[in-house]
Amino acid sequence: MRKAIIGGTGVYDIGESSHSKIVETKYGKVEVDIVSINGEEIVFLARHGKSHSTPPHLINYRANMKALEQLGVKYIYATVAVGSCNEKYAPGDVVIVNNFIDFTKQRPVTFFEGGDEPVKHTDMGDPYCKNLRDKFCKVAKDESIDVKGDAVYICTEGPRFETEYEIKMFKAMGGDVVGMTNVPEVVLAKELGMCYAAVGIITNWCTGVKGDITLHDIQGTLSANKERISKAFLKVFSKDLDQEHCNCKNAIIEL
Repeated sequence: MRKAIIGGTGVYDIGESSHSKIVETKYGKVEVDIVSINGEEIVFLARHGKSHSTPPHLINYRANMKALEQLGVKYIYATVAVGSCNEKYAPGDVVIVNNFIDFTKQRPVTFFEGGDEPVKHTDMGDPYCKNLRDKFCKVAKDESIDVKGDAVYICTEGPRFETEYEIKMFKAMGGDVVGMTNVPEVVLAKELGMCYAAVGIITNWCTGVKGDITLHDIQGTLSANKERISKAFLKVFSKDLDQEHCNCKNAIIEL
């Protein structure tokens, strides 16, 4: 099982699960679905839990990513539901995340905690796998997915939404979309030498940009996009993948 899809808000139905599996890690237990598609097993991880009951700031990101590593996963696509603070990206649009700015506050953010191991640093010059990003964009055209462009993801702690003046600051810093889950997920994937790419589904305008945030808008937008995006992920996964066209497996620097 070398490939996985991580689903966020509203993205759970990628196919019929062949079976569920509990993976025990040093950070906790994780339940995943193993889906058989075209003779290959794909791992599906529901980021918020199957009942969507775990809020963003309490997700056990380290357990999730460690479980995928223990299953042999090397390639990950993730969906992220985001608000837009850039007026060129509107609700309903799909973007490919190419960088992030971290405004989380209290989450464990690394596997590297010292002890007997040498000090390690992670190169984040290209945080999201360029190879997986490029492949998704090519396949998206075949699936009639209009990828509007690259987006800088601002990650906040949650579970509250942001204030109008926080959004103004994020926009001034170069942020395009705002979410609550992609950090430290992307960082942990990089620490484990995995290829990881995230596709953003814009569900709403951020606070103070245009209109109010409503649950109906968020759920409706996700429902309209999740199936096509999942099909695009699986189409990429149906082809041979390697880590020779990116630097994801060589991101760790020991001192």
